[in-house]
Parts: sequence; structure tokens; C-alpha cells
Amino acid sequence: MMTTFVLMHGGGMGGWTWKFMRGILEAKGQKVYTPTFTGFGEREHLISRSTGNDVHVLDVANVLRYEDLEDVVLVAHSYAGTVAPGVLAKEGRRVRRVIFLDAIIAHAGERIASLMGFATEAEAAGLDALLAAGEGPIGSGVHLQQREMAKTHPHMMDREREQWLLDHLSDQPMRATSCAIAVGAEAITHPVDYVAAKHTIMGMMHERARALGWPVHEHPGDHAFNVGDPEGVCDIILGIVG
Repeated sequence: MMTTFVLMHGGGMGGWTWKFMRGILEAKGQKVYTPTFTGFGEREHLISRSTGNDVHVLDVANVLRYEDLEDVVLVAHSYAGTVAPGVLAKEGRRVRRVIFLDAIIAHAGERIASLMGFATEAEAAGLDALLAAGEGPIGSGVHLQQREMAKTHPHMMDREREQWLLDHLSDQPMRATSCAIAVGAEAITHPVDYVAAKHTIMGMMHERARALGWPVHEHPGDHAFNVGDPEGVCDIILGIVG
């Protein structure tokens, strides 16, 4: 049975990050869309102080709407976990189910910067106000952070593929990190499955998934398992959708 997948990328990445998974899924007869959020990847030239989570929600909701998609399986990796609930609030009738891939689970009103421990709540709120006033840093530097981290903690993939991943990283709009998330994961009424990587900083998110009553599927890889083990991740998500 053919399934329509809409794959949503993580921070510092873009639609390009699904290159390997997309090839596998399409070879198995699935339909795959890989939108890139405003300010990321091939759309990095659109980064601005006003590019927050709400813009990224519209990026994907509009793909569902204008491509006339129905019965979609929405897949969210990392940062995209904060985007998925907003997409469902706008175009949920087009979505069959949701799969979080080691993704952030935010509740309404939370900010990624404080939720992930990058800043205090007051600092994150202050930064957001600064950006709203047209001041402050446009990007968060997440691509530089990820490249530095890879020097001491190499990804679980061959070095050539890791270099490809690192070379393709781009900045992330600071607003997406500091803004309050309008629609939280607690509002999701669709079936949701969570795929948890073993080697990751997302352990707290795995616990949140369990607290929400979502089935949690374990993967032995790291946070970039969609690039490091596309075959294994595809097997898991195809198993989930049946």
C-alpha cells in the first residue's frame, strides 16, 4: 500500500537531510515530500529576525494544502517536533498519523532555548522581545555548534557521509529557538509514535513521549540516525504505518 510521507527536518538542516531515506521510501513505492523550512538549507537566504515557529508551521501546512495531500504520515525529526502540532492544528484533517524521530516535544508556551537548557526562561523571553523589536542576532549558530560537537563526538556513520552532513548544515533562525510555541504536543489527537535514539541529548523528550502515552520505539543509533541509518529508520516507520 502506498503511503504519502511528509518528512520535516531538524535544526540546521533542510529537505536535503532526507536524501537517503527518501530514496529508500520511493524505491518501495511510497510518495515522499521533503519541505525545507524558511531560513534553512536552500532557503537560507530568507533567514530573518521574524522567522519563528509560526512561519515553519505555515511552510508545511501550505505544502499539504497546495499539493492537495490527504491521508499523510507526518514525520518530524528533532526541531520539527515543535512544528508538527501547529501543522495538525491547521491541516490535521489531511494527516493520518504522526511519527516523531528523536524529536523535541514542547508544550504550549514553552521556548526551545529554555526547554533545552540553552538559556533561562527570562533570557529566552528577553531575546524574543529583542528580535520582535528588530534587533539581536538573526541566526542561532546551530550549524557551527554541531560541527564543533562532531569533532569530539563523531556521528555514528562513515566519515564521508558525516562530512557530507556537516558541509550541508546551515544556520537556524534565532526566533525559532526563542519564541514561545503556540501549539504544544499535548494538543495532538492523532495517533503518534516516537522513535528514540539511544545516543542523544533528547532523553528528556523520550520521557515526555511516554508521559503522553505515545508508543516509543528504540533505535540503537544517534540523533542523526535518519542520515546514519536510513535503512533502519525506514524499516521502523514502515512497520509503524503497516
